[in-house]
Amino acid sequence: MPTVQQSFLILTALLLAFLIWRVGTAMLRSVSGSGFDRTKPEVEDVEGLDVFLVCHECGTELHVTRLGELQVPRHCGEPMQVVRRPAVG
Repeated sequence: MPTVQQSFLILTALLLAFLIWRVGTAMLRSVSGSGFDRTKPEVEDVEGLDVFLVCHECGTELHVTRLGELQVPRHCGEPMQVVRRPAVG
């Protein structure tokens, strides 16, 4: 028959093992990225809207024709600016 001290040690060890297991599984789930929505946004045709990405350092322009998940590129070390101009013609 285990003594009160031994029972307390066993119970503490079991609780600590359970706590370590719960924290470990929570950390693994958080870094696995399984909770994120991985669906890609629909690609939108914006050719008629005349949307440009402009570098204000050197003047380079990129004409945007299709938008999905917009990530503004960098040029000359600075993020490019999104500019919408009125349609010509």
